[in-house]
Amino acid sequence: MRLATFSQGGETRVGVVVGQEIADLASVDPSLPTDMRQLLAYGPEALAAARTAATRARRHPLDDVRLKAPVPDPRKFLGLGLSYRSHADEVLRRGRSLPAHQNWFNKQVTAVNGPYDPIHLPRVSNQLDYEGEVALVIGRPARHVRKADAAEFIAGFMVCNDVSVRDWQQRAPTATLGKSFDTHGPVGPWLTTPDELGDPGALRLRTWVNGELRQDGSTAELMYGFGEMIEELSAVFTLEPGDILTTGTPAGVGQHREPPLWLKPGERVRVEVEGLGHIENLVIDEPHAEAPHRPKASAAP
Repeated sequence: MRLATFSQGGETRVGVVVGQEIADLASVDPSLPTDMRQLLAYGPEALAAARTAATRARRHPLDDVRLKAPVPDPRKFLGLGLSYRSHADEVLRRGRSLPAHQNWFNKQVTAVNGPYDPIHLPRVSNQLDYEGEVALVIGRPARHVRKADAAEFIAGFMVCNDVSVRDWQQRAPTATLGKSFDTHGPVGPWLTTPDELGDPGALRLRTWVNGELRQDGSTAELMYGFGEMIEELSAVFTLEPGDILTTGTPAGVGQHREPPLWLKPGERVRVEVEGLGHIENLVIDEPHAEAPHRPKASAAP
C-alpha cells in the first residue's frame, strides 16, 4: 500500500493512494484512525482493515487534495550521517576522518514538512544545503531488535530531504542545530509499505536543483543495512510506531561543490527515489513571524 496523510475541506485524514487517486478511508470505515501514527500503532489488523477499506472507499483525484507529511507528528526524527560510500569518499578527500560507528543525530520534530511545501532559507544563515535520502518509518515498538528480525518492525519507506544549514551544523558535535530548522524535514509523498516496495537494498536516489541533476546514487552504496540501523538504535531506546529514521545521502551535496552551491530563494529541489515517488520543495526566505498575541491583563478590582 501507499498510505498518505491528506487534507481536504479543512479536514486531515489518512488515505490509500491508488494510481492518481486517493481512497478516503474514513468514508467507508469510521473506526479506522484518521492519524497515521495511531493507525500504525494499532498494528497489522488496522493495516489489513485499511487495505480492505481502500477497495470500497470514496476516491479523490490527487490534484484535488493536499498531501501532507505522511507522519506529521513523529515522536522521534533521527538522521544517520556518512552512511553512503560515495558521500564518505567526498568527506575523506577533504581530510576528515570517518566515525567508527553509526553516526546518528536528532532532527527536531518541528522540522517535519510536507512533500510539496516550501523550505525556508533561515534569516541567520545562507549556507542552506540539500540531502536527498530514503527514510524508513517504524511500525511497532522495537527494543533490542536483532538486524535479522528488523524487517518486522518497518512500517514502510518515504522520500526525505534532510535539509541542512552547514555553518550551524558545525557549531556543535551533535549536528542537531544545523539539521533542525523549521521546514527542514520534508518527507513523503506517501508511506510505501514493504510488500509494495520489495527489496529496498538497491533503490536509485536522485536529487535535482532547478532541473539540474546534483545527486545520483543507490541504496546499494549504504555501509549499514536498514536492519543494522534498527539494531543499533533499539539497543539504546525504544523505537515507536511513526518514528522516522532518515538514512543518509549519496555524493553531490552542495557543500562539497567547488565552490559550494548553497540553495537560494526561488530554487526548487526535487528528490526522487525509485519505487517511492518524489518530493519537490520551493526555497523561500524565512517569513517574519508575527508577534504572539498576549491577552490584556484585567484591571484590578
